[in-house]
Amino acid sequence: MGHCSPGIVSLGFFSWPIQDPLIWVVLTSTLLLALMSWMDDKQHWNQLFRLMVQASAIIAVLALLPDDKTVFADDWPLWIDRLLTGLCWLWFVNLFNFMDGMDGLAGVEILFISGGFVFIGLAIGFALPLLHVATVLAGATAGFLWWNWHPAKIFLGDIGSISIGFLLGWLLIQLAMNGYLIAALLLPAYFVTDASLTILKRIFNKEPFWKPHKTHYYQRAAIGLGSHADALWKIIPANFGLLALAITSIHQPLISALGGVIVLVFLLINLERHAVK
Repeated sequence: MGHCSPGIVSLGFFSWPIQDPLIWVVLTSTLLLALMSWMDDKQHWNQLFRLMVQASAIIAVLALLPDDKTVFADDWPLWIDRLLTGLCWLWFVNLFNFMDGMDGLAGVEILFISGGFVFIGLAIGFALPLLHVATVLAGATAGFLWWNWHPAKIFLGDIGSISIGFLLGWLLIQLAMNGYLIAALLLPAYFVTDASLTILKRIFNKEPFWKPHKTHYYQRAAIGLGSHADALWKIIPANFGLLALAITSIHQPLISALGGVIVLVFLLINLERHAVK
């Protein structure tokens, strides 16, 4: 479980009193997903049931979003925007779980996304409760990484990765709803790209993509390099680049998006160069 999920519990005290009912629903759903994952570890629930619980948590939050704000495009019907948002959020929750397979990797990604949200939130004037959520998550993750760095002594597991993936997805949605969609795409771009391309390749090769495997770019690079830390140090500079581009996208979204594509291409080529064949 690690230190990040307990850190979420402290959010209510750190931001007290919380006036926005949406934040209460988000935090409650986050804790319920953590509880579900803990029970699943004990009872091994059906995957479809897990997805239904995750979808229910997502729908509960989406139902409270303001009708005058969309995530992807203002000229789309609201129901299409919400449907696409929900599907992307559900995918993000699960891909975050898929990518939690190397010492330090998920923690680094949490730190970059939540830290990036704080930087951008301060620049554009987000409300304090939102910044509090991201700040506590970043701080908890920094403590968690001390023990999760290779060789790891503690791990997120499903309890941490599912609940935190849900919370990070909500933070990214907040960015997009306030007009910073490119920033919301750039901050998690490595995780989304690695997981999505790997799943697509496994589907194309008619492999059971839902089962555990070691075919992600980072996994094959870690095997080829012989060290989790060596593979992670190839990902961290790219994440710094994506973070910088997410910040610059506030004023230059298209140029930043192009820069993000270039960073990802070079990163995946570099990981593939070191990957076990």
